[in-house]
Amino acid sequence: MEIAPYIPGRSTTDDGRKVAKLSSNENPLGSSPRAREAFASAATNLERYPDAGATALREALAAKHGLDPTRIIYGNGSDELLNLVAGAFAGPGDEVIYVNYGFAVYPIATRRTGATPVIAADKDYATDVDAILAAVTDRTTLVFVANPNNPTGTYAPRSEIERLHAGLRDDILLVLDHAYSEYIEGADNDGAMELAARADNVLVTRTFSKMYGLAAERIGWGYGAAPIIEAMHRIRLPFSVTIAGQAAAIAALGDTDFVAHAAAHNAKWRAWFSEEIAKLGNDGLRAIPSQANFVLVVFEGELTAEAAYKGLMDAGYIVRWLPGQGLPHALRITIGTEDETKSVIAALRQLAGA
Repeated sequence: MEIAPYIPGRSTTDDGRKVAKLSSNENPLGSSPRAREAFASAATNLERYPDAGATALREALAAKHGLDPTRIIYGNGSDELLNLVAGAFAGPGDEVIYVNYGFAVYPIATRRTGATPVIAADKDYATDVDAILAAVTDRTTLVFVANPNNPTGTYAPRSEIERLHAGLRDDILLVLDHAYSEYIEGADNDGAMELAARADNVLVTRTFSKMYGLAAERIGWGYGAAPIIEAMHRIRLPFSVTIAGQAAAIAALGDTDFVAHAAAHNAKWRAWFSEEIAKLGNDGLRAIPSQANFVLVVFEGELTAEAAYKGLMDAGYIVRWLPGQGLPHALRITIGTEDETKSVIAALRQLAGA
């Protein structure tokens, strides 16, 4: 009963109206036409169990990213993998560290194993490596870091991730959650895959729910050392990724044009959105720098986050208000279509009296 259940983003208003949903970080451009076609074709095999080893998907991922397919694990969204790694490497008497304003699944995954959650302080909503290392004790077995972070959108560069890993004992597993890694602008990356390839205590998790627009099918995957993957497989549910999901994911991987278009759209309108929020700085609004497909807007003036949340809902836009995650003063707003993004800014200007 100490577990606070995960609360998904809403899709309807208090009065039941269906409005623009900017609360769940879904891809506003939909999904790849090639993925949709592959998904539809799989409907001819509804009586068959899927390949429990997800062989074709693992091989496609390995070819795409230059990885060893035997070290790839897969699951019902990356959420399942986060729960699997906690179940395999934490239990009563152990401690699991994650950052303040971290992903809501981390405390759930920790508590359901009987382990103790330990929250490391943030640095202006961003991951603070020194705070994480200071929180380590002889009972620490796992550290969760989302990069970019959800719900803040902040990003720790390669130098900080390397410093974090170097500061952890070899028997502490570092889990780098890359749900939003495809949205990082430019050629920069945090080196997570390279770490996972050479280190025995790093797991990287990723998803097809965001950039690839396959949230409905819940397809996640991860990469790590063979003993990590083997331990997770021992407690993984069989057949957790459907035939249609595997087919759609493989097709989505090959549609580089769709991914490039979605990435360019997000980069353009994320930058524009943040610039427009900066213009409302005198009205108490501040955008936390983001490398994801959303922006966390902090309300530090007369207009409160709760009032803005309700005002945006009245205007036809549902965003994410997160008082349950210690953010009663902020809204997480997904970058939507061009029209949605412009309209949300217009509504916030009106609400702020700008």
